[in-house]
Amino acid sequence: MPTLEWIGKDKVINHHLEVPYRVLEHQYTYIGNRQTEEEITDGNKIIRGDNLEALKALLPQYEGKIKCIYIDPPYNTGNEGWVYNDNVNDPKIKKWLGEVVGREGEDLSRHDKWLCMMYPRLKLLQRLLADAGAIFISIDDAELANLRLICDEIFGANNFIDTVIWEKRYSPQNAVQWFSESHDFIIVYAKNKEQWHPNLLNRTDEMNARYRNLDNDPRGIWKPTDSTAQAGHGTDSQFYVLTAPNGKEHNLPNGRCWVYTKEVMNRMIAENRVWFGNSGNNMPAIKRFLSDVKKGMSCKTIWPYQEVGHNQEAKKEIKAIFPESIPFDTPKPTRLMERILHISTDPNSIILDSFAGSGTTAHAVLNMNKADGGNRKFILVEMLDYVENITAERMRRVIDGYGEGKAAEEGTGGSFGFYELGEPLLNTDQTLNERIPAEKIRQYVFFMETKQPMGAPSENEPYLLGCHINTAYYFYYDKDRITTLNYEFLSSVQTQAEGYVIYADLCALCDGELKQYGITFKKIPRDISRL
Repeated sequence: MPTLEWIGKDKVINHHLEVPYRVLEHQYTYIGNRQTEEEITDGNKIIRGDNLEALKALLPQYEGKIKCIYIDPPYNTGNEGWVYNDNVNDPKIKKWLGEVVGREGEDLSRHDKWLCMMYPRLKLLQRLLADAGAIFISIDDAELANLRLICDEIFGANNFIDTVIWEKRYSPQNAVQWFSESHDFIIVYAKNKEQWHPNLLNRTDEMNARYRNLDNDPRGIWKPTDSTAQAGHGTDSQFYVLTAPNGKEHNLPNGRCWVYTKEVMNRMIAENRVWFGNSGNNMPAIKRFLSDVKKGMSCKTIWPYQEVGHNQEAKKEIKAIFPESIPFDTPKPTRLMERILHISTDPNSIILDSFAGSGTTAHAVLNMNKADGGNRKFILVEMLDYVENITAERMRRVIDGYGEGKAAEEGTGGSFGFYELGEPLLNTDQTLNERIPAEKIRQYVFFMETKQPMGAPSENEPYLLGCHINTAYYFYYDKDRITTLNYEFLSSVQTQAEGYVIYADLCALCDGELKQYGITFKKIPRDISRL
């Protein structure tokens, strides 16, 4: 498989492993015109912070659980500013990442920078994606080819689904040097192509209007379809003279064959599934009944603006929500996001957007939940300062309703929690950061052991993390004293299990005693696994 090389690649291939794990600090929850300190742990989330660190922070709760990821990263056109905020401590890569992002021309350093920025983020997104999930990435020609190659490397070329063309403009640009660009791309990859099955799109009234009942058939409305096919695909049994019920013989046009053999075609005629026109003399057509058609249609790879909206529509939406100003230059229309959500989620899916911008993805999630009563959850990540005043504020207004008079939009309802990235779990010397709440440390340890989120703490056993596959996990930790796995601690263990994994600072039991009780001892912090 072809791979892409660029300056700095060797330093970012595993950079996601070096990113410190930071805890998420809950700031507030917004629900129905009010703000509260109460946290809804499995609810909607808006996270302020660098998206690479935020993605790492999401792993303990969400690895392998995100059904749909949408990202709209910087397109790297040379005419935009974007922030690279990863601490890659190597002189060679700093030389490239420290320069000002260049414009089009002979300075290709910005492509290396962009790839260094994207690669570790895509690695973490791949881990967060569910086996039956898919990622949708908006991009234009500036980085399309490079993006395809690194996605082939990270997600697997065999998991590439397709490239969608979105018609983002409805009118041509006159003041252009070459062509008037009217589209962007959305590339789609699955975590596991064999497990990802897109939903059908709803049939439109226009599509159904093509069906009529010209002969009052009791089976309902139908439309005529071609009774011939290209001759090159036919067998000998598909070349014959067809005789209509009125005796008229129909010969095949040049280069065509009948879609059915003579035996099957005669049976179709007998069942009144072939239409010869009101006179009975027309070229035969196969009757396709609406009742036989699938309840929807497969999604095409060209999305016209009439179906999913365009840039100007998106700006009008933003203006309606923020009449005092247009706070974002390049929003996406909610109809575009609703199309993506329609084909890739179910009513209980989790959706992630780690380049959240103005929050269109979350807006679309709330719209769809209101429309079908679903319980989809969104996670937004945004590092820039507008995340509170634009991204979160947009969600508040969408939840509660906005606009006045005829332009008023009823609120969708719902809620979200707002989070900041907290301190690293481990200090630079790999000791536990004692400023981190013990519960956050416990959640992390249990996830690293089981790849499962930790449940509610036990009232009777404060050091029990939980059980998984007949093993009980204990984290005997106290920041104010040294803990020791000894017989006194064992006397407090109440959970019955086939095996035990017990973390403590020290162990007073010998290997034989550990084996006798089925215990695996792990030393704090040495044996805590790193994400």
